[in-house]
Amino acid sequence: MGAQAKSNAAPAAEGGADATAPAGSKGSTGRDRRTGRAGRAGRLRRAFLAALVVGAVVVPVSAAARPRTPAPAPAVLGPVTASTLEGAYAANRANAAEAARMAAAHGDRGRAAADRAMAAPSRDFLSFDGRDAGQAVEVLGDLAHADRVAVLVPGSDTSLDTYNRFRAGALALHHRLGPHTAVVAWLGYETPGTVSTTVLTPGRAEDAAPHLRGFVRELRGVVGRSAHISVLCHSYGTVVCGRAAHGLDVDDIALVGSPGTGADSAAGLHTSARVWAARGADDWVANVPHLHADLFGTTVGFGTDPVSPDFGARVFAAGGGGHSDYFAPGSESLDNLARITLGDTSEVTHA
Repeated sequence: MGAQAKSNAAPAAEGGADATAPAGSKGSTGRDRRTGRAGRAGRLRRAFLAALVVGAVVVPVSAAARPRTPAPAPAVLGPVTASTLEGAYAANRANAAEAARMAAAHGDRGRAAADRAMAAPSRDFLSFDGRDAGQAVEVLGDLAHADRVAVLVPGSDTSLDTYNRFRAGALALHHRLGPHTAVVAWLGYETPGTVSTTVLTPGRAEDAAPHLRGFVRELRGVVGRSAHISVLCHSYGTVVCGRAAHGLDVDDIALVGSPGTGADSAAGLHTSARVWAARGADDWVANVPHLHADLFGTTVGFGTDPVSPDFGARVFAAGGGGHSDYFAPGSESLDNLARITLGDTSEVTHA
């Protein structure tokens, strides 16, 4: 079908078999086994590629686009510093309040409620954009005085409509970290849908990567060079972090529930940050084939499994949780993510 695929599984034996040898001839049994294994591997690769092609054809036809809800353009703000944080927070709360009014007038009660909650006096946003699926960057904690900061990068199907589940993980982490810390819930890109072809390709991640790098540069301007910044990336968010890693001014990058980063190894991320990886025992992403495939000029799949020895990350324990459980209160994964953020790396438990 004009596709080329690269698997991270050990290659089947090649080169020693004579395809023309009779089945009963000397040495044919070993060759037949090798040929059988190679054939099965080829069939699996072809089946995977076929599934991707089916998804490319069927999903866009069957998936319905979300109706657009009107919202104001984002507030125009200069570079944020420690002294301008409160002004930025106030401007974004006002923008969220206006977005709530516009959504209510449009008849979108769900979005209006979500926007209204974000406009509450207790909420602090570095940016807010209520248009379309929406984007928001929220701070939990006293960012101006934090010496440890975690930036959470979400995966697919995260939008203003589903934001509360993303925020719940950020809250759980902040409660676990304690004083002099801050957590930033960075919904700074348009995430792909879980049931979509975009979730299989790096396009959204490539668009998001420069925004994540730029945000971290701005964050450094607030917290200073001495602050420890960790970027904690989940699911498709690990693809974003993989694309952004080179030039990302952070101390640690943690990849959880990752389908791959697009790099063959941690060294291939070209970062001086420590690279960590984990996967819960009940995470379905373990069954995702770790392939790179070129389909009709589009790259599909994200390559080497970050928890595999071949990748070379620092693999830590994530307990028995599933794909959405990495930030669950009391979980082993949350404890280890907190230790990474706090710099207590000797206390991190390993799988």
